[in-house]
Amino acid sequence: MQTVIQGYLDKVKVGCKRSHRNLAVFPLLSGYSTALDYMTLDEALAGGLIEVTEVSQGGTVPDLKVVNRSPRMVLILDSEELVGAKQNRIVNTTMLIQAESTTVIPVSCVEQGRWHYRSPRFSSEERIMSPGLRAMKAEHVSRSVRESGTFRSDQGRIWDELSLKADRLDAESPIMAMADLYVKERSSLSDYVKHFRPVEMQVGAVFLINGKVVGLDSFGKPETLTKVFRKLVESYALAAIDWSEAGDKEKPSGTDVRTFLQAAGTAPVETHSSVGLGTDCRMGSDGLAGFALLHEEQVLHLSVFARSNGGSQARHGSRMQRFSRRRSVR
Repeated sequence: MQTVIQGYLDKVKVGCKRSHRNLAVFPLLSGYSTALDYMTLDEALAGGLIEVTEVSQGGTVPDLKVVNRSPRMVLILDSEELVGAKQNRIVNTTMLIQAESTTVIPVSCVEQGRWHYRSPRFSSEERIMSPGLRAMKAEHVSRSVRESGTFRSDQGRIWDELSLKADRLDAESPIMAMADLYVKERSSLSDYVKHFRPVEMQVGAVFLINGKVVGLDSFGKPETLTKVFRKLVESYALAAIDWSEAGDKEKPSGTDVRTFLQAAGTAPVETHSSVGLGTDCRMGSDGLAGFALLHEEQVLHLSVFARSNGGSQARHGSRMQRFSRRRSVR
């Protein structure tokens, strides 16, 4: 599968940089386009074609049930947020859900202070977890699938990091919800988003914050990138806001982007059966961590993060108190 991923990246050209404040985006352009027919999660939910619920009336934190009533497949992306039911969750890895099927999917909680129903089923508010947390979770999931064959995260670490981010952004709340971060920064996020838009033949993007490569997301066809572009930009913009005063800023470099793509194309790959259709490919090296979902030897989603820039701990770590400790002394 490494040759499939490398072949995909070999076809990619790096487009002209766009930037706003400390966030830069380099488009990834390609003629690559999978023939597979699928909907995105947001499309399927908006059309009432899938239903996402707790696995039972009592529920269980790390699992949700997806019922796809459509004759089309549904692509659910890593770290997309599902809102409602007993508590908000994010998806632990990218999955392709088979048409007319029921699938139990692995998730993580991003709303620690609630465990009661707000709605019978989940909806989407079109959010994706920010890249530092995604990078950390990707490493947890890679370890879990290697050791136990399950796509589990380290739930405690996710709660801890969300607490730290809420503290830094002054978005504390009794339920410690990831959603509160986006609500708190809505005006700033909208300001970032209006400076970026997808271009012709764009299948993905490499994102840089403070001049350093943070990560990339790239897809099997331009239409998919266009549909999820706004919420991807918002997720990286939230990190840019969080990291705006962290470390020295460098000039965004196309050379750094191409070096990162080359490293992603040559990184060792471990393959596992996906939760849904296709093959889950786990990628890792000293400099990066990530994954790809392939089906019928076609790339549907490739997501890679730079290890040195991936975690909020590296940016803020020891000089920040835990949110829970700060609340206890107020």
